[in-house]
Amino acid sequence: MKISTNYSAATESRKADHIRICLEEDVQFRQTTNGLERYHFDHCCLPEIDRDEIDISTTFLGKVMNAPLLISSMTGGTEEAKTINCRLAKVAQHYRLAMGVGSQRVAVENPQVDDTFAVRKYAPDILLFANLGAIQLNYDYGLDECMRVVDLLEADALILHLNPLQECIQPKGDTNFGGVLDKIEILCKKLPVPVIVKEVGNGISAKMAHKLIGAGVTAIDVAGAGGTSWALVESERADNILQRRLGRTFADWGIPTAECITGIRSIAPDVPLIASGGLRHGVDVAKAIALGADIAGLAMPFLQAATSSEATLYDLAQVLIAEISTVLFCTGNATLEQLQHSDSLIKAVG
Repeated sequence: MKISTNYSAATESRKADHIRICLEEDVQFRQTTNGLERYHFDHCCLPEIDRDEIDISTTFLGKVMNAPLLISSMTGGTEEAKTINCRLAKVAQHYRLAMGVGSQRVAVENPQVDDTFAVRKYAPDILLFANLGAIQLNYDYGLDECMRVVDLLEADALILHLNPLQECIQPKGDTNFGGVLDKIEILCKKLPVPVIVKEVGNGISAKMAHKLIGAGVTAIDVAGAGGTSWALVESERADNILQRRLGRTFADWGIPTAECITGIRSIAPDVPLIASGGLRHGVDVAKAIALGADIAGLAMPFLQAATSSEATLYDLAQVLIAEISTVLFCTGNATLEQLQHSDSLIKAVG
């Protein structure tokens, strides 16, 4: 597949815009929350456990993680993104966390930016996810392009992200989603690594999760509403009044993360499930796990730390791990599995 130089340059420019806007502009959901504030933990005044014996390790897609944390897909394709991804990979390796990279479409279009994604040398042991937009399956992408991004990363799985609202608002967005589910099913049968499907911040419903699982998708990342609004991000990039207004109108569109988790778990109790979308600290992570997620993904906190310094990033990981461990200790649970099967999380009435 031949890509024009202008098209590739436009994609790289978009990646740089995304980082800048997320860090410098207020593009968080205005009113819609992730829904986790509706829950609280029942404090245990006598845990009857030694905090030093608390174990927050888990296994996801066959790999052991020291904490149930995914550094969610963010970036790639620029020199700044290369620095960010390098720092993220190093901290993921140090703490044995999972990591995803941003969309690798830019690398398919321009192999010269491959090195902005190629982080396996910094993180030989972690669970590492490649990433492409599912919509590209309708725009000449197929098994070869998917294998290329998996091989580039030496990835353990491929994330296909769904972003219909973002594409509606993005200048020259790709909006022909007809038949994508069938193409996902074909890909799942041919690709030698698991396929994970995620949204980008508007959520996946139980109904859609059922269809995706039926198509052969191995895992779901709910990527619910309540964090960064990509409608607002694209509104900031818009080059006309219509697109700017459209982005602002749909700034709060989506299914709250908590609703996605509980909805999907009600119809698919065993599917590997990632919670993301507006999670900002370890208590959010613990709530998501208690609701039924296997691991939890955070993007914005890691992006902010990574652009500050490597030391700031290590500090953040330490804090998140301590927060999750403290939740377990103060609810009397020694492991994540015990937390999930306890009645420690209580939903507010009304």
